[in-house]
Amino acid sequence: MSTSSFAPPTAGLAHVSVDAAGDVSMTPPEAKPTPVHAARDVPVEELAARIVAGDRSTLARAITLVESRKPEHQAKARLLVQALLPHTGRAHRVGITGVPGVGKSTTIDQLGANLTAAGHKVAVLAVDPSSTRTGGSILGDKTRMARLAVDRNAFIRPSPSSGTLGGVAAKTRETMLLCEAAGFDVILVETVGVGQSETTVAGMVDFFLVLMLPGAGDELQGIKKGVLEIADMIAVNKSDGDNAVRARQAASEYRAALNIMAAKSAAWTPPVVLISGLANQGLDAMWEQVETHRTKLEATGEHAERRRVQQVAWMWSMLEERVMQALRHDTRVAGRLTSLEAGVRDGTVSASLAVDEIAGALGI
Repeated sequence: MSTSSFAPPTAGLAHVSVDAAGDVSMTPPEAKPTPVHAARDVPVEELAARIVAGDRSTLARAITLVESRKPEHQAKARLLVQALLPHTGRAHRVGITGVPGVGKSTTIDQLGANLTAAGHKVAVLAVDPSSTRTGGSILGDKTRMARLAVDRNAFIRPSPSSGTLGGVAAKTRETMLLCEAAGFDVILVETVGVGQSETTVAGMVDFFLVLMLPGAGDELQGIKKGVLEIADMIAVNKSDGDNAVRARQAASEYRAALNIMAAKSAAWTPPVVLISGLANQGLDAMWEQVETHRTKLEATGEHAERRRVQQVAWMWSMLEERVMQALRHDTRVAGRLTSLEAGVRDGTVSASLAVDEIAGALGI
């Protein structure tokens, strides 16, 4: 890709709509969605056909179906994902993280615009369990990415509005498959950059990009070792202008930190690159590294093996979530859970005894 060839997005106001299920969608004025029945009222086969045909409105409603907590909606969503499975798996799955203020949204917005200008279709998904505490606007992810919000070849989807990290991640995985079936060949999964969200996202993507700020110094001391261990590349953002010297020094320190860690793959050594999302500098070279990584890992068979391992991990993750849901609603233990939890909290009941009682009630 050549940076100079990237055209600015078409000017105009985005069309915002809210369907009966509460799904919010934003599309450019020249690509307003045509009304369709809510996904829950359309047969699975028809839903799948519409998604494969690239119907964005149906895609948005299908994602709402996936995110629903109603058992009948979840059952239909599982059938839909199964029907779409043959149309998935070909996209670049890239996770992106970084501390607040590092410029994730600006970088993703510009990178996505570059990729769509080069002929790609880009979906941006967010994994942000903190939204359940802050009550952030569902439109937040879209208004932060003004270029992609009006790009007909881009699709932005915020986190589910509630749920644990595990629940949000499970829905993001299913959403990723729906987007791939709809023809999006680049899936960018953004994580808020705190807690365990980085590790969770790294377990669902092919490539994990960590954005850093110039002037490593004390920041380097505060970086969780685990984040560097799962990084496939570090990009020092905001490296233009007065930050150039500090950025080069930071890059040198990050390289030194990576050199003392065991590599994730014998076929790949994580590079450290300098970029500026705001100035659109270095993003083309950064994406070339993503493509090179895939080429190298495909040649060794590691890319396919990672996907297989991830799929099995997803199965166990969803099974654990389902079992926990069933446990909390099981009439044999539901009445005792609250009192046992209170007893463990105040120290009158040991955790092991509480587990024994619950397991005994379930006959396990």
